[in-house]
Amino acid sequence: MQRLAPWLAVAFILAVGGAMVLFRQAVEVPSLLKPNDIEVRQLGQKVYAQHCLACHGANLEGQANWRERNAQGFLPAPPHDASGHTWHHPSAFLIDWVKKGPAAMIGDGYQSTMPPYEGVLTDEEVVAVLSYIKSTWSARIQRAHNQIDERWYESQQQNQN
Repeated sequence: MQRLAPWLAVAFILAVGGAMVLFRQAVEVPSLLKPNDIEVRQLGQKVYAQHCLACHGANLEGQANWRERNAQGFLPAPPHDASGHTWHHPSAFLIDWVKKGPAAMIGDGYQSTMPPYEGVLTDEEVVAVLSYIKSTWSARIQRAHNQIDERWYESQQQNQN
């Protein structure tokens, strides 16, 4: 029986660990963006072409010197590709940013050339354009963005308790 005890302890730890992994997977983070959904991506690409491409570029490259204010005092449109910071923000934040616009999100009299799109785009179109953008990122960046969404979701869950 003494030889069996260590193995039972290991089996117990593995069983508990496995249950925790299964529980973690069962409490999956709701996906706000759908970069793998072809129809959503196609709608997003169309919306991007109509409303975003003129400023953010055909290849999501943004405008030149996007980190420096221009002569009018505005920041140029940032890139949405891997070189930009879009993927550093949770999906919920990005959705609000598009709907409300930078001026409302930042507040304090901030001015931006990007208008709010609430009332211009439907919620479905906002999610679609962001899903299209996310679909262009590498698998590594998409995973990093998913982790950002997970942390955001967990913080929201904690705030509700």
